[in-house]
Amino acid sequence: MTSLTFDIPPTDKGALEEGSSFTPKFDASGLLTAVVTDADSGELLMVAHMNAEALALTLETGIAHYWSRSRKSIWKKGETSGNLQSVAELRTDCDQDALWLKVRVAGDGATCHTARRSCFYRSVRLSDGKVVLKVER
Repeated sequence: MTSLTFDIPPTDKGALEEGSSFTPKFDASGLLTAVVTDADSGELLMVAHMNAEALALTLETGIAHYWSRSRKSIWKKGETSGNLQSVAELRTDCDQDALWLKVRVAGDGATCHTARRSCFYRSVRLSDGKVVLKVER
């Protein structure tokens, strides 16, 4: 558990978008979308969600924590695999309802639970009027 709390976002759009206060705007479920990339290469690794506790733990420890919607619990990424994500930089978007984490992955560097570097290992395209899914190894 953490003691870090976040102020309620201002209702004034100018203050929200141009102000110097970090006031994350959680959705109706209490979550923010978190886009995660490799801090050095820029490769997209994963997209996850954070609640206030996961965000606070991430800021306090420097290790990425997320909210598992399926397990309904905090998830310290890499805790069981050893592929912890050390946060090099955390950014928020203009209306503070999404986050961008730039991370360095420990261990074998896998981010996906399938043991791949990125969760985005499948490409989708249209070919002869059919949707084709290509899986990268």
